[in-house]
Amino acid sequence: MKFVNLTPHAINEKISGQTFAPSGSVARVATGKEYRGDFEGIPTYRTTYGKVVGLPQPQDGVVYIVSGMVLAAISGRNDVFAPGELVRDENGNPIGCEGFKVN
Repeated sequence: MKFVNLTPHAINEKISGQTFAPSGSVARVATGKEYRGDFEGIPTYRTTYGKVVGLPQPQDGVVYIVSGMVLAAISGRNDVFAPGELVRDENGNPIGCEGFKVN
């Protein structure tokens, strides 16, 4: 199985000890903003979410690693994973994940 990391960060999966380098391509959820009015003179906005961009079509033998937001925005794909539970060091800095999330 080939893993293609479509995030901008290396993914360190701590249980297996594998590290997945960024592929150079990034899958994202398109976002926009909707003006919601002013609050005490300060404009407020609501983020809107659109289509997933940058996620290739399924390929035999390939698994795509994406952000949790991208995974949540799609359905019906068993070839798309997101980093699992975050692992932090003693200072609270993220150092990896445990396993992967799937739909």
